[in-house]
Amino acid sequence: MIDVHAHFAEEGYEFPAEWEKIKAAGVNAVILAADTLEHANRHAEFAKTHNGCYFTVGVHPEFAGKPFSEETFRALAAEQKCVAVGEIGLDYHYDGIDKAKQRELFLRQILLADELCLPVQIHSRDACADTLAILREYRSAFSRGFLMHCYSYGAENLSAFLELGAYCSFGGVVCFKNAKRVAESVGACPLERLLTETDSPYLSPFRGEKNTPANIPVIAEKVASIKGISPEEVCRAVDANAARLFPKLKI
Repeated sequence: MIDVHAHFAEEGYEFPAEWEKIKAAGVNAVILAADTLEHANRHAEFAKTHNGCYFTVGVHPEFAGKPFSEETFRALAAEQKCVAVGEIGLDYHYDGIDKAKQRELFLRQILLADELCLPVQIHSRDACADTLAILREYRSAFSRGFLMHCYSYGAENLSAFLELGAYCSFGGVVCFKNAKRVAESVGACPLERLLTETDSPYLSPFRGEKNTPANIPVIAEKVASIKGISPEEVCRAVDANAARLFPKLKI
């Protein structure tokens, strides 16, 4: 089992106990996603001493317009356990955001990912049309593949992303009783494009609890129920998909 998107840096986990809990749950690989280059660096250091742990490098759209060190970005991307660029993208959820700066940061990192031969983990919130427009315009820059992290745009938009080569990851939200649209998306997503994540410490399948990659079996079981297959089939497919999208993984 694999968690393709989680956060540890400055999130208050207690190690080594948390890592032992994750391994005991049968999760053999975790990709730690960056929102800043500082957090990417912390994840890189953690990954060096933990088997099965990998990381991404990137700056979240929340930090568009802030100083950006391409030198640091490139150095982190060159690390053996850096498997992707991310999480990068667009987030129009809050008032007062600068869409132009978000797009500029997104494009800069897309082009770096292409140059560095890395796949991309995309964060896209309330920005479906603009995300699709960029994916189409810069399609050649995504030749190593991309993941729609925590896919949230409904089954009605899924085919547009799949046609562009997207993989889609689903997390604890799929376990919520009122998450009908997410469940529909899981049902519509081809098994060969589906991945599991937690976005830890956020979006726990258990309301009010801090999330952890140890919850991946719960998510896989729910995905299996929706698709009418066994959890073992889901996990086998997810492992194969992750290995295909993130070739630097060793699983």
